[in-house]
Amino acid sequence: MVVRYRKAVTYGVHALLAALQASGVECELRHGTSPEETAAQITASGGDRVLVLWSFYSPDAEAMAAELAAVRALADGPHVLHIAGGVHATAEPQHVLDSGWDLAGIGEGESTIVALVTALREDAELTTVPGLAVRDHDGVALRTRPAPQLPLDAHRSFPSGARRHVGPIELTRGCRYTCRFCQTPFMFGGQFRHRSVASVVEHVRGMREEFGLRDVRFITPTSLSYGAPGPDADLDAVEELLASVQAELPGDGRIFFGSFPSEVRPEHVTPEAMAMLRRYVANDNIIIGAQSGSDRILAASGRGHGAGPVRDAVRIAVEHGFRPNVDFMFGMPGEDEADQDASLRLADDLVELGARIHTHTFMPLPGTPWRDADPAFIPVETMRRLDRLAQRGEAYGHWRRQAEHSTRLAETAKAYPRRTRRRRTDG
Repeated sequence: MVVRYRKAVTYGVHALLAALQASGVECELRHGTSPEETAAQITASGGDRVLVLWSFYSPDAEAMAAELAAVRALADGPHVLHIAGGVHATAEPQHVLDSGWDLAGIGEGESTIVALVTALREDAELTTVPGLAVRDHDGVALRTRPAPQLPLDAHRSFPSGARRHVGPIELTRGCRYTCRFCQTPFMFGGQFRHRSVASVVEHVRGMREEFGLRDVRFITPTSLSYGAPGPDADLDAVEELLASVQAELPGDGRIFFGSFPSEVRPEHVTPEAMAMLRRYVANDNIIIGAQSGSDRILAASGRGHGAGPVRDAVRIAVEHGFRPNVDFMFGMPGEDEADQDASLRLADDLVELGARIHTHTFMPLPGTPWRDADPAFIPVETMRRLDRLAQRGEAYGHWRRQAEHSTRLAETAKAYPRRTRRRRTDG
C-alpha cells in the first residue's frame, strides 16, 4: 500500500492505518510526499497488487486529479489500484471515478480499508467490500453496501510504532449542528459520537510511553460539546476529560483544547467554561465560530445562534486571558451588502475587544444542503475592507483563494446534478 501523504489530510490517513494495524491484516506500507515520490514508491514496491491511497477535501479535487494523472504517467499498470477517500469522495463518487480513480471510498473508512485490503489479498470481488463506489460497465458509479458507523472507541486516532503518524486525538465524530455549508454532519451523521475518557487516556499514555510526547491536541467539531448529547455544554464531562489527561502527562506536559484543529461555539463561551479551561489548557487562544454578523444569514445557514452571543463570547474569553480567533464567512447564499456590512462592523467591534478575525469565502461544498446554492457576490468595497483588516494584522485567512475554489465547485455541481448517477449493488 502506498499512501499519497499530504499534511492537509494526515489525520484521516492515520486513522485508517490504525484500523489496519488493529485488524492484523498485513501489507507493506510506503509513503509518497509528492507525485514523483508516490510514483517511485509504486515502482519500488514490487508487489503483485499495489493499492494507492488518496484523500482530499473538495477544494483540492482538481489539483489532486492532476497529480493522479502525473503519477499514472510515471508508474501504472493493471496491478495498481488507486482509491480516493474523504469528504469529497463520499459526496461526489461519480466525479472521483470520472477524474481517474479506480475506487471511491464512501463514508467512514476504517471498516472499508480493512475489508478492501482483505479482498485484494484474497482476490475477492470488490463489490463485497462495504463503503465503496466502483465503476460499472457503463461508467456509472456502483455503490456497495454502506460501511458501518461504530462507536468512536472502536477506532484509534493513530497507530502505534511510528512517530510520524501521531497527531491530535479525535474526541467527537458527527455534529448535531447541521450548518448548511458544512460537510461534517452530512458525512458522519447529525449526532455526536464521543470518545470515552478511558480511550483518550489510553491514547495519551501510549504517546507518552512510546515517544515521550508531552503535548496533547484534539480534533472535534465543537470542543465544549464533549460528553454532551445535545446543544448544551457539559462542563463536568469536559473537566473530567481534561483532568484525566493532565494526570497522564509529565509535569511539563501541555494540553491544547479549543484551539486548532478544533473550535468553540460562541454560546458555549461562559465565564464558568473559560475559568475551567484556564486551569488545564496551555493555549492562549481559542477559535470561535461566528461565520456572520447578520442574524438573517446566521438563521438561513442553520448556525443556531445570533450575532449577539459572538460579541459576548469574545468579551468573556478576553476577560479570562484568551485571544479569540473568530471565523467569518463571506458570500453565503442570499447575502447582500447590508449583511456583509453587518459582518464587517461586528468584526471591527471584536477586534476592538481583542480578537483576531479569520476570514473565509463561502464554498458550495458537495454533500451539504448548499451544494447547489449560488455564492453571493462580494463587491470591491467589501474586499477592500477585508484587505485593510489584514494589513493592520487584525485578520488572516485565504478568502481570495477560497473564492477561486468556490467558482470551480459551482461548475462541478452543475456538471454532476445531485440526483443522477447513483446506483447500488447488494453485493
